[in-house]
Amino acid sequence: MDSERLLRPSETCRILGVSYSTLRRWISEGHIKAIRTVGGKYRIPYSEVERLLGLKPEVKEVRAVIYARVSSADQRNDLERQTQYLFQYCATKGYRVVEILTDIASGLNTERRVLRRLFDLVTNRSVDVVVVAYKDRLTRFGFEYLEYFFRKFGVRIEVAFGEEPKDAMQELVEDMIAIIASFAGKLYGMRSHKKKRLIEGFRKLVEEVSHD
Repeated sequence: MDSERLLRPSETCRILGVSYSTLRRWISEGHIKAIRTVGGKYRIPYSEVERLLGLKPEVKEVRAVIYARVSSADQRNDLERQTQYLFQYCATKGYRVVEILTDIASGLNTERRVLRRLFDLVTNRSVDVVVVAYKDRLTRFGFEYLEYFFRKFGVRIEVAFGEEPKDAMQELVEDMIAIIASFAGKLYGMRSHKKKRLIEGFRKLVEEVSHD
C-alpha cells in the first residue's frame, strides 16, 4: 500500500458522487477503508474507490513480436523449436504476440527482408517488445545499436536465453569466414587464388584450434 495512490476525502467524494458526511459514515461503518495520517487526516486508497465503482485497475497490454532466425535451410527444425519456445515464453509473460517473424539468413546479412519488416513494426509503434532467443539472432554484430534505435520508439528487446550454446559455434565460424571472404575479395579480387588460400588457411586454423 505504500506505493498506492491515496486520495483526499474531497477527491473521493467527487469521484464517487457522494457528500462528505456520507463518506464519513461509510468509513465509520467499515464500508470503505481509510488511512489516518499523522495529523489525523483521512486518506482513501484509490483501490477502494475502484472497488466501489466496480472498476478493475487498468493493465497495460504488452504487444510482442517474435523474431527467430537460422542461417541455413537445413536448420528449419531449429527454427520451429525457436518459435515454439518463444511463443510459450510470451504466454508465460502475459504478452500478446502480434506477429511471428522467421528468417533463414546469415546474421551478417544486412538485406534481410524479414528484418526490415521488424523495423517497420518498431518504427510504426505497433509493438512494445521484440523477443529473441539469443542476441545474435537479430544481428551478429552491433546488437547495442539496434537496442538504442528501438528504444527511441519505446520498444525493448528481450532475450529469452543468455549466451548461445556451444553447438552454435559452426554458424559463428561460417560468419567469420564470410567476413574474411568479403575483405579478401576487396584486397585480392573475388576470383583471386590468394583469396582462396586465405579462406582455406582460416578453415584449417579453426579445425586445429577446435581439436586442441
